[in-house]
Amino acid sequence: MPRRPMHMSEAAKAALRSAFQKLRTDLHAPKAFPPTVLEAADAAAHAPRLPDKDATHLPLFTIDLPTSKDLDQAMYLERRSGGGFRVYYAIADVAAFVAPDGALDTEAHKRIVTLYFPDGKVPLHPPALSEGAASLLPYQTVPALLWQHDLDAHGEVTASHVSRALVRSRDKLDYAGVQHAIDSGTAEEPVALLRDIGTLCEAVEAARDGISLTLPDQEVTFEDGSFRLSYRAPLAVDGWNEQISLMTGMAAARMMLDSGPGILRTQDTAPPQEVTRLRHIAQRLGIHWPPRLSYAQLIRSLDPHDQKHAAFLHEAAGALLPKSDYKSFRDHDHIPDQTGHAAIAAPYTHCTAPLRRLVDRYAGELCVAACDGQAPPDWVLAALDDLPNTMTKAKGGAADRRSVDLVEAAVLMDRVGGVFDATVIDTDEEENPPNRREGQVQMADPAVVGRVTSADVDLELGASVRVRLERADPAFPDRERKILFSLVRE
Repeated sequence: MPRRPMHMSEAAKAALRSAFQKLRTDLHAPKAFPPTVLEAADAAAHAPRLPDKDATHLPLFTIDLPTSKDLDQAMYLERRSGGGFRVYYAIADVAAFVAPDGALDTEAHKRIVTLYFPDGKVPLHPPALSEGAASLLPYQTVPALLWQHDLDAHGEVTASHVSRALVRSRDKLDYAGVQHAIDSGTAEEPVALLRDIGTLCEAVEAARDGISLTLPDQEVTFEDGSFRLSYRAPLAVDGWNEQISLMTGMAAARMMLDSGPGILRTQDTAPPQEVTRLRHIAQRLGIHWPPRLSYAQLIRSLDPHDQKHAAFLHEAAGALLPKSDYKSFRDHDHIPDQTGHAAIAAPYTHCTAPLRRLVDRYAGELCVAACDGQAPPDWVLAALDDLPNTMTKAKGGAADRRSVDLVEAAVLMDRVGGVFDATVIDTDEEENPPNRREGQVQMADPAVVGRVTSADVDLELGASVRVRLERADPAFPDRERKILFSLVRE
C-alpha cells in the first residue's frame, strides 16, 4: 500500500516527542557512544584484520531498504554446470574490527541489538563501522564471512561452507526495484535466479512443514519532519530473500551441532490445546480446516487480504508461534534436548546480521572454526554460557511494538469522537474470565490496530464493524489502551 502522510496538530507532535523520549528512558536505550568507543571505531575502521582469501571477483549485490546503510548481507547467485544452483552469501565480518574485551566489544554487550525508532535508531556499533568500514556498501572492499551453499535442482542444500574473504559488492538494490525487474523480465540472471531459488526453497520449507506468515507489516517512517503510518504488503521478493538467510541460519546450526560448541535459536511447538482452539476459531470464521491438514499447510493456503483470513492469521501468529529462545552448548555431551525451531521446522541460529545483533558475531566465528577444523577462539567459548541470557535482555522487539503504539495514538489524537470502519481481529474470549465484548480491531485507513469494547453485543472475529474513537493518548500508561474504540450499533 502507498504510504499516507499523517498530519498531526502541534499538540500531537509535542505529545509524540515527549512519548518517544519517555520510551527511550523506559527501555534504557543508550545515548551517544562514549568518546573512547568512537575513537576505537575510527581506529578499527582504518586497520581491520584482513583475510588472505580474495573474493572481490564475485559481483555481489545487496537487497535492503533504499535508505539503509548498515548492510549485513550481500549475495551472488548462479547455476551450477552439473545442474542445481550455487549461492554465495557474504556476511559482514564484525570480528575483523571489534577486538575481544575492548571498548567496542564492551559497548556492544551493553547495547545487544540496534534499536529502531521512527525518528532515529540507536545502533549496536558506531556508524563509522556499521554504516561505513564494516558495511557491505557498493564498491567498498571489506572483510566478510563468505558462505557458499550448493543446491540441487529441487532447492535442497547439498553442501555449505564458510570462510573469511575480502568481498566487494557491485550494487545496492531495494525490494521494490528487484521485484519490478524480476516481474518485467529485465533482471540480470544473478538477480532473476532469486525467484527460482527462493520459490524452490519455499517448496522445501512447505515439505518440512515450516511456517511463513504473510501478514502486512505495520510500518512507521519519519520523512521531512512528518510521520507516515501504513501497511506494507509483503512482496514475493521479501520471502525469496528471507529464504537465503534461513538457508544460512539452518546450515550454521547444522555445523555447530556437528562440531560441538554452538548457540541455537530455538522455539517450542504449539501446545495441542492451542491447535484445538484455533480449529474452533477457523470453524467460526468459515475457514475449512481438514483434520489431516497441519496448521502450517493451512496458513500457507490463506489470503491475508481476505479479512476473515487476516483475523485468523493474527490469532495464529500469537498462538502457534511461541516465544523463541537462545540455547548454547560447549560440546556434544551438552547439546540441549530442544534444538529445533518450530516455525522453521529445523535447527536454526542467528548469524546473518552481525552489524545489528550481538549474537551473530559469535555464531559466525563458531562456523568459521568448524569449517577450518579448528577450535573456536577462546573469547567465543568464554562468552557462550552467558550469551543466551544477554540476548534475552535485548529490547528491539519492544522498541518496534511500542513505537507503533505511540505513533498510532498521536495520529488519532485529533480525531477522538470520529467513527471508522474496522475489522475485528481478536476477542478476549480465551481470557480468564472469558470476555467476547472486548478485543482488537484493525483499520485500513489510517493503518491502526486498537482495543475495542462493546456495551451489549458480543464481538465476532473477522466481522466488519463501525467503531467510535473514545481515547487516543500517547501518554496513557497502559500501552494496550492508549487507543480505545467502542462498537457502534447501526
